[in-house]
Amino acid sequence: MNTFRAARTLWPSRLRVAILLPLLLSGSAIALGQDPLEQEATEQGHTEIDQINLASPEGELVAPEASKETSPFLRDTKWSAQLRSFYFDRDKYDDSTSAAWALGGSITYLSGYLADFFRIGATGYTSQKLWGPEEKDGSGLLKPGQEGYTVLGQLYGEFKFSEQIFGAIGAKSYNTPYLNANDVRMTPNTFEGATVYGTVGGAEGEPKFRFGGGYISKIKQKNDDEFVPMSEAAGVGSVDRGVYVLGGNYIAGDFSIGAAEYYSSDIINIFYAESKYGFKFGENSKLTLAAQYTDQQSTGDNLLAGKSFTTNQWGVKSDLNFGGAGLLTLAYTDTASGRNMTAPWSGYPGYTSVQVKDFNRAGESATMIKGFYDFSKAGASGLSAYALYVHGSGVKAPNYNEDETDFNLQWNIKTGALRGMSFRLRYAYIEQRGGGDPNINDLRFIFNYDFPRPGG
Repeated sequence: MNTFRAARTLWPSRLRVAILLPLLLSGSAIALGQDPLEQEATEQGHTEIDQINLASPEGELVAPEASKETSPFLRDTKWSAQLRSFYFDRDKYDDSTSAAWALGGSITYLSGYLADFFRIGATGYTSQKLWGPEEKDGSGLLKPGQEGYTVLGQLYGEFKFSEQIFGAIGAKSYNTPYLNANDVRMTPNTFEGATVYGTVGGAEGEPKFRFGGGYISKIKQKNDDEFVPMSEAAGVGSVDRGVYVLGGNYIAGDFSIGAAEYYSSDIINIFYAESKYGFKFGENSKLTLAAQYTDQQSTGDNLLAGKSFTTNQWGVKSDLNFGGAGLLTLAYTDTASGRNMTAPWSGYPGYTSVQVKDFNRAGESATMIKGFYDFSKAGASGLSAYALYVHGSGVKAPNYNEDETDFNLQWNIKTGALRGMSFRLRYAYIEQRGGGDPNINDLRFIFNYDFPRPGG
C-alpha cells in the first residue's frame, strides 16, 4: 500500500514535469546570456532557475604547474582555498540576542580525469569561535553551544560519460532552487547522493539546455559537522527518507525557462517553475521580466504535517538595468492560505525572500522595491551597494504582518596587493505591525579572502 500511495502521489507531479520539459525546447534564440549585474544583485543564498549548477566548481579552481609526462589524474589537479571571518548580531522580537564572531574557511581539491572518465573532488570546511557568549547562542556561525567545528563537507567521484554528460556519487555541493548551498554563514549546505547532469548546445552563443537529476540521501547543514537524512532536516526524525530530484533549464539569449521537481516519500513533494525574458533598449539598458511558481504537497503517510496538505506561491519580478551600473527591482509574491511554504534543504527562492524574512506564510502577499548600484563605472572598482524594502500583508491572527528594510555594502578587490579580498556589510530591520510593534535588528559583517592563484 505504501508503494502504491507513493506512486499515486508522485505521478501528477512527474506529469507536470513531463509536460513542461518539452516546452523548455520551444524558445527562440535572442542575443546574450543572463545579465552579470542581475546575477550579482541576486539575494545571497538564493539560486534562480537560470543559475542551476550541479557540476563541479571548476571555475573557482586553478591547476599548479606539473610535468606533461605526469598522469592527467595528477597533472590536471586543481585546488582553491578561502579564508572567511563572519560577525553576526541579531536581536529578536522577544528581546533575546544571537551573536558570534567566527574565523574559518575552506580548502577544495579536484583531481584530473583518470582514463578521461573518472576524477575525485573534496572540500574541507572549518569554523572556529573568536567570540560568542553562551547566552547569545543561535547565530548559525557555530554549532549549538557556540562550539567550533571542522568537517569534510565534500568527497565525491565524478564520471565523464561524454563531453556533455556527467555523473557524481558521494558528498557534493549542488545549486538548484530548493536544494542548494545556501552559503549565508561560515560553511554551505552539502549533500550525499548520486546524480547525473549535463548540457546540450551552448556552443558559440547558440541556445543551451541544462538538465540534471538523481537521488539525495543526506544533507550537511550549514552549521553542522555531520550528515543527516533529508527527512530529518525537513523536520521528521522518525524515518530515513531521501529526495528524488529532477530539473532542467533552457537558455536562449535573454530568454530562459525551467522547472525542478523534488519528491521525498512520506514527507513532501515540491514543484518549481520559473521563466525570464529580457528586452534591450538604448546602448546599455535592459528590462527583464520574470515569473515563478511553486507547488508543495504532502506525500504518502503525511509525516511532515501529520495530515494531508497542499499549498503554493506565485511571484513576478521586473529588473530594470540602466547604464550597466544600476538596477531597479520590483517584485510581488502571493502565498495560498492554509499553510506556510517551506524550504527544508536550502534558502527559499521566492522573489520577496530577503536577508531575514521569506514572506511565505499562509495567506501572505509581499511587495518589494530594491535599488542596486555598481560603483565601478564611477571609479570605485568592485564596490557595490543596494537597499530594499518589503511590505507584507494578508497574514491572519494570531500572527502579525511584517515589513523588512535591508542595506548591503560590498567591496570585491580585483587588482593589486589585496586582490582576492572581499568585504560585505549587511543590515536588516524588521518591523512587526501589531503585538506591541516589536522589531528585529540583524547585523552581519563578512570578510573573505581567496588565496592568490598561480600566475594571477
